[in-house]
Amino acid sequence: MEIDIRNPRLDEYGAAEHIMEQVHQMHIGWRPDIYKQSKPVLPFEMYRQAVETGTFFVAEYGGEIAGILLIFFKHIESPNHAPRKIIFVDAMAVDEKYRGKGIGHAFFGFLKKIKEQKGYDGIELQVNAKNTAAYQFYSNYGFTEQSINMELLP
Repeated sequence: MEIDIRNPRLDEYGAAEHIMEQVHQMHIGWRPDIYKQSKPVLPFEMYRQAVETGTFFVAEYGGEIAGILLIFFKHIESPNHAPRKIIFVDAMAVDEKYRGKGIGHAFFGFLKKIKEQKGYDGIELQVNAKNTAAYQFYSNYGFTEQSINMELLP
């Protein structure tokens, strides 16, 4: 089945929120010390702004919204850093019922095209240390660890 990656319409907010709720429940399970139940997970105003700025995408599979992708374009430059233009993946998630259908790979193929078209230097993301399935997926795709966040708990 074909996967179509495109900018969503404002009236598709419910499907995006549904997928974000699934992700949020996983985060609560992994880190109940910092995540709490909340609704909506993705406020409509944030969704609207991301849609209007062209940084929010959906994967359509079989006529249904099967995944979401939220990115930011970052320009890094300082006296201590070489100039870099990065696509940062803020959120990428696939609805539970569509996992294993190639949607994540389609998102990364899409991101690679954007990177090449816009002349960006790289694609970066963060992954929860307890999300071993996502970590393995990203590693298999070619992502490598470049930094590690550490935390001192009480």
